[in-house]
Amino acid sequence: MSEIESGPKIQLVFDGHSIIAEAGASLLQAWAAAGLPLIENVGCMGQGVCGACRVLVRRKGERLAGTALACEMQVEDGMQASFVDHFPARRPHAYDLHALTDSWTALDQIDAVFPEAKNCRHCSGCDRACPKGIEVQNMVNLAAAGQAFAAAALFDHCVMCNLCVAACPEHIDPAHLGQFVRRMNAAITLRPADLITRLREIDQGRQPIDFEAPGANPPFES
Repeated sequence: MSEIESGPKIQLVFDGHSIIAEAGASLLQAWAAAGLPLIENVGCMGQGVCGACRVLVRRKGERLAGTALACEMQVEDGMQASFVDHFPARRPHAYDLHALTDSWTALDQIDAVFPEAKNCRHCSGCDRACPKGIEVQNMVNLAAAGQAFAAAALFDHCVMCNLCVAACPEHIDPAHLGQFVRRMNAAITLRPADLITRLREIDQGRQPIDFEAPGANPPFES
């Protein structure tokens, strides 16, 4: 990560550690700059695309905590933050990708793999939990109605942090439902060019990390 220029100091508590950080630093940068071990809760090195650095954050003066990605959330004085463990799906969702090619049966296929989707309580807990601001509840409702294309479009920016999985009282596992409809969408349309490029890079052993990505170097406040 790029070095943070010297500036005003911010004091916060992160996972029980009292940290003095530079203003404008991300939580992930502050953690690393404090010399704390970074051996988990990190994957894409600050690009905001892997969802591994999920955190609970409570700002000074606020009673309730919210969710965020540590690589994107800037430090604030008096902030309290804590890494959140990964929440796997509560049950396996088995399906055959090669069978996801007939849009006429989309509704039946979604209902067969995620029958709980139609039990959405419309509590908006998944929306509040999403650090990317995705309309998770709307995606669930569209998927339950068999509108796979519309549901998949809402989940283009999902990073599979699984915070919506932890938030759902009906155990719908929204992140995995979103992944399912995206795969269904991809199975019956042209594959995204950026996905093809990344898979080719992985096959060739090239997985470049952009240290100048917005998540790696959040803008400094004036």
